[in-house]
Amino acid sequence: MSFDPNLPLPSANITSSVLRSQFHGLKDLIDALPTGAGITEAVVDAVTTLPPGNPATATVSLVGTELRFTFALPEGATGPAGQQGNDGQQGPAGSQGPPVEVTQTDLNNATLNMLSQSSNVTNHVADLPNSFSDPDAEALRLKMNELILALRR
Repeated sequence: MSFDPNLPLPSANITSSVLRSQFHGLKDLIDALPTGAGITEAVVDAVTTLPPGNPATATVSLVGTELRFTFALPEGATGPAGQQGNDGQQGPAGSQGPPVEVTQTDLNNATLNMLSQSSNVTNHVADLPNSFSDPDAEALRLKMNELILALRR
């Protein structure tokens, strides 16, 4: 399996097999790093913002004993129109919908279905334990750890 930085495609439905393949490819790249290289630090050289719809990119290089990262991340798309009035204020909340009951059987089936579709691929991916002095890099590190832990559920 190899990592393809163009996947998933913009606006494509995400499937577990594509993401699983991407995670396996990233793990293969991580495993291919030279052992005993004495990596002592990870540095984020730049984080830039791309226009909405552009694919995110990330590069990593080994310089001496440092892993050096560069990220380019797209802005989120503009939300749907009509959410705010002309004065820029949010409109009033709608009326409460009817109550819905979920049986224990439905809840159990939904839970089992969700668990059966979950991937345990990240169980062997370590989080990023060392903090960064750059606030943007540190925020990215924390979100990356949050994602890794969320994928293990």
